[in-house]
Amino acid sequence: MIQTIDYAALAPPLILAVVAGVVLLLDAFLPRTARTPATLGLVTMAGVLGALAVVAAQAVKGLTLSTFCVPADPAGGPACSFVVDRLTLVFGGVILAAAVVVVLLSMALLTENDPGSPDSAPPVPGAVPGRAGRVIPAGEWYFLLLCALTGAVTLPASRDLIMLVVALELVSLPVFALTALKRYDARGSEAALKLFLVSVVSTAVMLFGVSLLYGMTGSVHLGRIAARLACVPLAAVIPGGAPVGVLVVAVVLVVAGFAFKVAAVPFHFWAGDVYQGAPVPVAALLSVISKAAGFAGLIVVLTVALAGQARIWAPIVAVLAAITMTVGNLLALRQRHAVRLLAWSSVAQSGYILAPLGVAGPDAAAASVTYLAIYAAMNIGAFAVVARVSRASERNELDDYRGLAFRRPAEALALAFFLICLAGLPPGLAGLFAKIVVFREIVQGGAGWLAVVMAVNTVLGLYYYIAWAGRLFVPAPGLASEPGRTSSRPLAIAIAVALLVSLALSVAPQLVLSATG
Repeated sequence: MIQTIDYAALAPPLILAVVAGVVLLLDAFLPRTARTPATLGLVTMAGVLGALAVVAAQAVKGLTLSTFCVPADPAGGPACSFVVDRLTLVFGGVILAAAVVVVLLSMALLTENDPGSPDSAPPVPGAVPGRAGRVIPAGEWYFLLLCALTGAVTLPASRDLIMLVVALELVSLPVFALTALKRYDARGSEAALKLFLVSVVSTAVMLFGVSLLYGMTGSVHLGRIAARLACVPLAAVIPGGAPVGVLVVAVVLVVAGFAFKVAAVPFHFWAGDVYQGAPVPVAALLSVISKAAGFAGLIVVLTVALAGQARIWAPIVAVLAAITMTVGNLLALRQRHAVRLLAWSSVAQSGYILAPLGVAGPDAAAASVTYLAIYAAMNIGAFAVVARVSRASERNELDDYRGLAFRRPAEALALAFFLICLAGLPPGLAGLFAKIVVFREIVQGGAGWLAVVMAVNTVLGLYYYIAWAGRLFVPAPGLASEPGRTSSRPLAIAIAVALLVSLALSVAPQLVLSATG
């Protein structure tokens, strides 16, 4: 069977994949003097911006594109493995916009770890004398980052089970290496091992559920799976003799597999250690890009393949959302390390994103995507400021932010705004609008108990966000001058980009609402 290929539909992931190969070749063959982290970073940035421009052009045209299609059959009609629709474009835009900030953070980190740079860090204690090369190899870093972005952009467009699993693993596998890529860093190696073990378990669980869906329906395409399950009552059997209990198990396993990826409770235990042990750009990638990819896969499976089985998965997702937001907030209350606090805050935010899916309403997916898009801007901005502070304070604890407004007022004001947005308080109206969208969808869906749980958790979140923001404006004797290196230009640009987007969404939230609605 010969399938036609629509390269216009595949353009964003193709651009990222090609640029990944170019970066690897440049790192291998460019002279050492030209093979700098800045050069490779600019090539990577060009690839990300090119893919983002293509996504924007596709959104302006408003066309639905599809490729890798198989002929129609009487049972389920035609089926395509790769579809570019509104959901794909919104997720692609969010992922690539966040990738711009992650690349900027990476440029600052790699310059800092380049011995030939004037802004480099002091020698690493315990490093082997005479070992040539950078602490973090820039070529491998950007290659792995682009590979992860390729998978993240492909995943929302995936419309068959095989492509979903492959794209999800393409997001996950490079992140293991990125986490452990810094030489002589035992904590990073430990974080990478924990992330690897958790990801292997989650993949195995999800593959078991995927195999059950395929065995029951005889198809890997999500549209055909939905068509063959649509007329199955809960008290009957699946055509072919499989009992409905098997369908329930398949749904639970698939949801559990994605719950690992988005760090939903009870599959959240890896988040704190991995975020803290990984370099800050990787923690930002896990918190926004990897999370967005995981939610994209979950939403696609639930709303396309299992739309007719909402009676099975909606109560599971609702309970998962309530527990996730509660446990995430309670754990965040106890944290004294900035990255760990953001890690558990990210877990709580996953609960808010899951909540609309728990009512399975007509606009549930749109509400979840709206919250995710707004969350991405303010959360990655917070990570950008944390990356800046970590250059001067290796501990990166909350007390290191005390008096930041007197040492670096611009960065302190930016971090305060991001934290207020995450809390959902004025003037950070972007976070408030996001919570209103989710809360309205939950109430309209009739899940009053879940709305109460969300309201209580919103109040819990206020404490640690405001406590952190308050530290920024409390004078800290003895810290009038800040030791360490000056802020790099990529970090300043990253903070500015995230701040401008968050401000724009606070002033005009319809930019996201119109795209997702």
